[in-house]
Amino acid sequence: MTGSTILPQSQQHYLVITALGTDRPGIVNTITRHVSSCGCNIEDSRLAMLGEEFTLIMLLSGSWNAITLIESTLPLKGAELDLLIVMKRTNANEQQATPNTLWVKVDVQDSPHLIERFTDLFDSQEMNIAELASKTQPALGDNPPRLNIQITAHGPAGWPVEQIEDTFHQLCTELKAQGSISIVNHPQNQEKDGVI
Repeated sequence: MTGSTILPQSQQHYLVITALGTDRPGIVNTITRHVSSCGCNIEDSRLAMLGEEFTLIMLLSGSWNAITLIESTLPLKGAELDLLIVMKRTNANEQQATPNTLWVKVDVQDSPHLIERFTDLFDSQEMNIAELASKTQPALGDNPPRLNIQITAHGPAGWPVEQIEDTFHQLCTELKAQGSISIVNHPQNQEKDGVI
C-alpha cells in the first residue's frame, strides 16, 4: 500500500488500471512511483509476461481528488512509456458469503479447449472463479508441450464438496492429467485434500 492518508472506506474511491506494453527495466517502478505521487494506494496488483509484452493490473484507492488526478495524468505517462492504458472506476468488493474455497492445480499434455473444460466444470457446479492462471511449457526433446493450470473458486453454503471432487477427478482421468484439489470449508475450518 502506498500514499500517506488512509480514508474511511465510505470516503474511498476505487480505480482499476491495466497497463500493456513491451517490457523493459524500470517500467513497473515508474508506474508505481507515479501512482504514489498522485496520492493513491495500491490495494491489489498482478503482473504477467505474455510473449514480449507485460501486463500490469492494479486496483487503486484514494480520495476523489487522488483518483481524478491519476485518471488525468496516467494516460500521458503511458504515452511517454509507449503503454496502452485502460482505466475503469469501481467500488469496494463487498465480501459475500463464500464459505467454501477451492484450489486446483492441473498438469496435462497441452491441447485445445483444456482450460475451457475446467472452467465449464466450475460453472456447472455454480462456482465463482476468482483466479485463473495457466502456462504452457514448451516441448522438450520427445516430450510434448505441457499445460499447467491453477484455479481458485468459491462456492456457496451447502455446496456438495464430494460431488465437485468426484467430477474433478473424473475429468483429470479422462484427460490423462495430474491434478490436485484442496477445499476449505470456512465456517467449520475443515480442510479436505485430494491428489490423483
